[in-house]
Amino acid sequence: STSMFLLPTDAYERRAFSSTRESNILHKHINWSNIHIKTSKYNVFTFLPLNLFEQFQRLANAYFVFLLILQLIPQISSLSWFTTVVPLLLVLSMTLAKDLSDDITRHKNDKQVNNRKVEVLINGELKSEKWMNVQVGDIVKLENNEFVTAETNERVKQALTITGDLGNDIQKLAAFKGEVRCEPPNNRLDKFTGTLTVGGETFSLDNERILLRGCTLRNSDWCFGLVVFGGPDTKLMQNSGKSIFKRTSIDHLMNFLVMFIFGFLAFMCTILSIGNGIWEYQEGNSFISFLPRADGANASLSAFLTFWSYVIILNTVVPISLYVSVEILRLGNSYFIDWDRKMYHVKSDTPAQARTTTLNEELGQIKYIFSDKTGTLTQNIMTFNRCSVNGKSYGEVVDFAGQRVEVTEKTEKVDFSWNSLADPKFCFHDHKLEEAVKSGSPEVQAFFRLLALCHTVMPEEKTEGELFYQAQSPDEGALVTAARNFGFVFRSRTPETISLVEMGVPTTYELLAVLDFNNVRKRMSVIVRNPEGKLTLYCKGADTIIFERLHPLSSKLMEVTTEHLNEYAGEGLRTLALAYKDLDEDKFEKWKKRHHEASTSLEDREAKLDAIYEEIEKDLLDKAIHQFCAVMTLGALGPSSSQIVKKTHFYLFLGKMDVEFSVPKTNGTIHEKVDGEYGLVINGHSLAFALQKDMQLELLRTACMCQTVICCRVTPLQKAQVVELVKKHKKAVTLAIGDGANDVSMIKTAHIGVGISGQEGMQAVLSSDFSFAQFRYLQRLLLVHGRWSYLRMCKFLRYFFYKNFTFTFVHFWYGFFCGFSAQTVYDEWFITLYNLVYTALPVIGLSLFDQDVNDRWSFQYPQLYAPGQLNQYFSKMAFARILMHSCYSSLILFFVPWAAMCDTVRDDGKDIADYQSFALLAQTCLLIAVSVQLGLDTYYWTAVNQFFLWGSLSVYFAVTFTMYSNGMYLIFTSSFPFIGTARNSLNQPNMWLTIFLTTILCILPVVAKRFLFIQLKPAINDKVRHKVRQAKAVPLPPPRKFPRRRISTRRSGYAFSHARGYGDLVTSGRFLRIPVKTRPALFPHTDTPVADSTPRTYRTIFEEAQSP
Repeated sequence: STSMFLLPTDAYERRAFSSTRESNILHKHINWSNIHIKTSKYNVFTFLPLNLFEQFQRLANAYFVFLLILQLIPQISSLSWFTTVVPLLLVLSMTLAKDLSDDITRHKNDKQVNNRKVEVLINGELKSEKWMNVQVGDIVKLENNEFVTAETNERVKQALTITGDLGNDIQKLAAFKGEVRCEPPNNRLDKFTGTLTVGGETFSLDNERILLRGCTLRNSDWCFGLVVFGGPDTKLMQNSGKSIFKRTSIDHLMNFLVMFIFGFLAFMCTILSIGNGIWEYQEGNSFISFLPRADGANASLSAFLTFWSYVIILNTVVPISLYVSVEILRLGNSYFIDWDRKMYHVKSDTPAQARTTTLNEELGQIKYIFSDKTGTLTQNIMTFNRCSVNGKSYGEVVDFAGQRVEVTEKTEKVDFSWNSLADPKFCFHDHKLEEAVKSGSPEVQAFFRLLALCHTVMPEEKTEGELFYQAQSPDEGALVTAARNFGFVFRSRTPETISLVEMGVPTTYELLAVLDFNNVRKRMSVIVRNPEGKLTLYCKGADTIIFERLHPLSSKLMEVTTEHLNEYAGEGLRTLALAYKDLDEDKFEKWKKRHHEASTSLEDREAKLDAIYEEIEKDLLDKAIHQFCAVMTLGALGPSSSQIVKKTHFYLFLGKMDVEFSVPKTNGTIHEKVDGEYGLVINGHSLAFALQKDMQLELLRTACMCQTVICCRVTPLQKAQVVELVKKHKKAVTLAIGDGANDVSMIKTAHIGVGISGQEGMQAVLSSDFSFAQFRYLQRLLLVHGRWSYLRMCKFLRYFFYKNFTFTFVHFWYGFFCGFSAQTVYDEWFITLYNLVYTALPVIGLSLFDQDVNDRWSFQYPQLYAPGQLNQYFSKMAFARILMHSCYSSLILFFVPWAAMCDTVRDDGKDIADYQSFALLAQTCLLIAVSVQLGLDTYYWTAVNQFFLWGSLSVYFAVTFTMYSNGMYLIFTSSFPFIGTARNSLNQPNMWLTIFLTTILCILPVVAKRFLFIQLKPAINDKVRHKVRQAKAVPLPPPRKFPRRRISTRRSGYAFSHARGYGDLVTSGRFLRIPVKTRPALFPHTDTPVADSTPRTYRTIFEEAQSP
């Protein structure tokens, strides 16, 4: 019995030989990874210590541990230990629970993956094994709908002919001997280089011969493969490393503010400790009789100890619950995106998805948008519209007077009933093209013959005459379908032949080579031999690429064809060029040998193949000048969303546009302003020079003066470089959106990456932070969810810092009245529960549900988005205003209750001017004042907000009366010393009058300021809210406006809509079949708002408009 194992011979390759599994085990000492998959972080023993270690690496958590240590020192501690332990344990427990849940999920996934069963060829028999027991070098059998165990270098549908002929014969597989040499493990999903040597003959192994782990076998009954990489060595696991950690601009600002708060805390403690030293020096001797000092104690030591005591008391200025609350807020707003039915695409059953839950508010600050065009701005659904064959244009409909007629649904269509194999869904309106085909025009017939031969489409004919084409791009399907309807039907193929039905006559061509498409070549070619034995190379690709390779004698034909290209471009059509040439038999045989050598090379295989391809594709039309150079066009259906925000700069990456660009050397700055609206168009060749170090800033300066920048014919790396250039030099948030694998680099580079699950796979979605089905949903993602998230986050931070600073400053003022003795002004239990219970839920409710205007008004007035781009709602200046507001409120909240309690008696004449009554009054005034402030900040009231606000106040009074009761004092005497304070104080009218007065004084400046600003200098949201109040109803949907016809001479290129094809699959002898499967729609009603795709129109509010 025979199998194969891999032997790493050096740093650049691995070598596999035919051997037994026992021999494979003997080579385990070689550096092979265990195939067992492990993605979990913890186990039973490491979870608690490792997770706590990770949590204590956070500055806030480490700070509170430091406070706890201070509280254990009797000479310093001014608060009971539970005031720090309870909040710290709650925060740590919440994080522990979250991490535990995530890791349990990872353990379950690992267990499920590792325990999957697969059949392995052992000792000449197929035996069932768990994935974790499969070894590198094993031959495994996969069946339909099975997951791939590891990574195999062969699969029946794309296997080499020599291995494909083995079929499922177990004896032949067990006896098969060969040598495999391949690259070492790496994370490149698009590349695999190796060779298979059997009987002295070497065969090429590439990415089309490897089946990656994580894939599922579809539409094939079975597949045998050799395990070449296992476990962590697989490309899936090599790519599952740590993702790029993206942090929002608010995160960076919060880090700065937390560091400032630490410094501010040290400053306040220093002031109070100096005050304590002065007080002890001047007044301390008067209290020695009943407050004796320890031996060696003096004013300096007292000041030093007081400093640390106030660090404990004023610790609330550093809110430990801030980060937990922020995570809850972000998670909630992420769910709102996932649940948004108006971002759900009915036809594809695809909802929007927030794949990253930490970047929501960043969506409300986008200033630069980088977008792919093909498939992103269009639906990437292609139809055959126009063509130019040998200088003659087809596809335009004219009347008897020769005037162009606009094509509508009523326009007469070409009747293809003469073609029994025609696609009934195909529509064309120019009868001249049909007449040219039927009349036997050699140029037109050669045009459609090329379309029927030069492709990698896979045919499927379940019943006689019913053909289904499965293409790797929409362009390919449109091309072959057009040829099919005009009489050149692609019927079937084998590894060596292509069968057509040409005007009803079956014709078979011998397929000799496929020169496949890639993003560098931007073209594909096939070499075929017709039934008469004539060798021909057919080529199609981007028009500029084809024109560069035409024979010089075809220049006049190029001029005419270029005019037609410009005409088609004015209609917004995508173009490509077709050409061919006849080949000499002897030259082709020599070329074929060099091609085989290049295809089996382990070093620089792609570069060598490109050079070989270039050699034979030169001088197209050299022997066929008299025949044709053809250009055809494809129309992309479905224009997408229009303007996002007027002040948002838009970078568009196009597939094709011939525009040269040079950047003038100037001394201007990046922030230079210009009059008027401009656009910049630059192609990839020019962009390569503009991105050089000495030109980058000039490019950026020029681009920043434009509303829109169009980068055409650029590589994926150039897309990422443009994004990185803007990120590096502009203090603005960037967003990149795309739908294909070539967009992944810019999606990962931008602050926000958005993937569209369209016609080009899921690579962009898997790398994105947010995803949805159509580009038009970006409008709602930014104008609604992004703006609301940013508004809510800013309100949350403003209110959170306000309530905590106000709480802390009251302690600071009280220090001047207690001899700087580090006595607390509040009850210890109030200090413990203030952030955790009394004020936690109301601010969470505000941060989850608040909105200044609803989504319809947000669409009507996109200017509402502008404040987020300018960071107007939360900044360093806003933080300074919060400090001043908190300082004012704390002065009111301390001195008004202090004045009201001074020398005051109850209505029955008993004394009430005691510390405990003052503490109760001060904390009650504080809680009610910050609750009223929250009510003023709330624009949108819900039942949840009401419940949280009134419920928290109710809980406060219930807890207060309970803790200050006789029963609690008798059970826990030392912990609840405020016996009877609540019932003795809160039943006095003057107490409630004081609470009312402090609340009014706290909110009066806020109300006055807002009133004056709304009257004198209203913000944009103030104006819109005024209009909402005037309307008193949701505005009617705006009338639908159709876009004007675009007139342009720029060309949209085939090259960037296409992708690397199935060239190797075509010659492999096995075919890929993917039947169309549908899923029931979640929301089947097309008349619901979910299915509404009406374009949005916008109203403009000018700043100079009359104030409401």
